[in-house]
Amino acid sequence: MASSPWSWSFSFFLMVWMWMMAVRSTVAVAPHFQPRPWALAHATFYGDETASETMGGACGYGNLFNNGYGTDTVALSSTLFNNGYACGTCYQLRCVQSKACYTGFTTVTATNLCPPNWSQDSNAGGWCNPPRTHFDMAKPAFMKIAAWKAGIVPVMYRRVPCVKSDGLKFSFQGNGYWLLVYVMNVGGGGDIGSMWVKGSRTGWISMSHNWGASYQAFATLGGQALSFKLTSYTTKETILAMNVAPSNWNVGMTYKSSVNFH
Repeated sequence: MASSPWSWSFSFFLMVWMWMMAVRSTVAVAPHFQPRPWALAHATFYGDETASETMGGACGYGNLFNNGYGTDTVALSSTLFNNGYACGTCYQLRCVQSKACYTGFTTVTATNLCPPNWSQDSNAGGWCNPPRTHFDMAKPAFMKIAAWKAGIVPVMYRRVPCVKSDGLKFSFQGNGYWLLVYVMNVGGGGDIGSMWVKGSRTGWISMSHNWGASYQAFATLGGQALSFKLTSYTTKETILAMNVAPSNWNVGMTYKSSVNFH
């Protein structure tokens, strides 16, 4: 018995749909960083209302105003800092369980390390001593969640995606035989787990983690346009930033890319 036109059409579209689903399943979907659960910690502040004392910092971001971080920044206890791999990560903080608390929350970016103070008890001044989870905020950021006279307050915190409107930034230091790169304006998880550099006359060269948000390569790369490959520490997403710096690049300069993490 001959097949009806309707059954033939249905079979054809079913085959097309199954093929499309098979193709879709083979396409790698870039992982997006998702907010983490809320947890309890404590927060203090350092510096004054100008946040001038937060400039620089262990992550190596230099002038936080010029580089887009502003005053919504925080120094992490070493438990959170993770030897610098937490540089650039973003957190929501809200004050709890204190009369000094304001309503709402604020979002801050990790730009510094709050070092241990072993001369003081962990519960009486040594707030950043391991294994404490602690946030030492820029004073303007602290004043968004609590009255500054409180000094220290309990907070609920969670790590959240870093929302960026443009691409990664690469700040160059070093010399003709040693390239040191600070990676800034990192979206998604905000962190970098591994990094490679490629000159216009080289293959991909693995860079080692120096400290904070910096990676280094011992290679002669002068006179070559430079590209970078980066992998997120948290999501393991890998992106390519091609031809970031021209062949006449110089140390002391910052170069922008058009790509970022999700």
